Amino acid sequence: MVGLLLLAGTAIALLLAITGIAPRAILLVGMFWAMYGLLAGLLGGVLEPVIDGSARLFSSVGLQRAGGGFSGEETMVAQGRYADAAEAYQRRTRDRGASAEAALRRASLLAGPLALPLVAASELTEVRNTDTPLSSEDDVRVGLALVDLYDHRLQDPGRAMAELRRLIDLHPESRHTRRMRGVLQDLKVAHFGSELPDLPSPPTQT
Repeated sequence: MVGLLLLAGTAIALLLAITGIAPRAILLVGMFWAMYGLLAGLLGGVLEPVIDGSARLFSSVGLQRAGGGFSGEETMVAQGRYADAAEAYQRRTRDRGASAEAALRRASLLAGPLALPLVAASELTEVRNTDTPLSSEDDVRVGLALVDLYDHRLQDPGRAMAELRRLIDLHPESRHTRRMRGVLQDLKVAHFGSELPDLPSPPTQT
């Protein structure tokens, strides 16, 4: 389109220059053609590869897992395929570096839509007591998930408080410690009506 306009402008400028009406018109058209050539080169040689690369990048978003994520399993959950997602998460527990996260996600499905909180607690306890020690952060996350299961799903406040005591004793420097102490005290008051002395920590192995 721009090229057609320039061709039409060139024809008019030539006509004006030949007839003597505007002799300098041909110079103006020459400048326009020079600018057009520069712009075409820029778009073809620089911007077009960048645009093509960006298009390929954005088209691949969602097709690749970023850092070994759980997009496939999350899609199953969104579709209501809870049993399939739980099975997929179980397979992911064998992935080094993703086992704790996968176990927590599976436990959430077992305790929630699949209505198997006892199985969820059993599996998380197994993860907690695995021969390969969890990181401090993962141990706290798994322990807090167990606390929630014991207190809200299995109506076993005694085990919930014992698990909190274990976490506080093992991870006194955790950023969650103050909150865990508060929850422990709240559980004591809620279930027993008064403050109780600290409970002993549960054994590490079952």
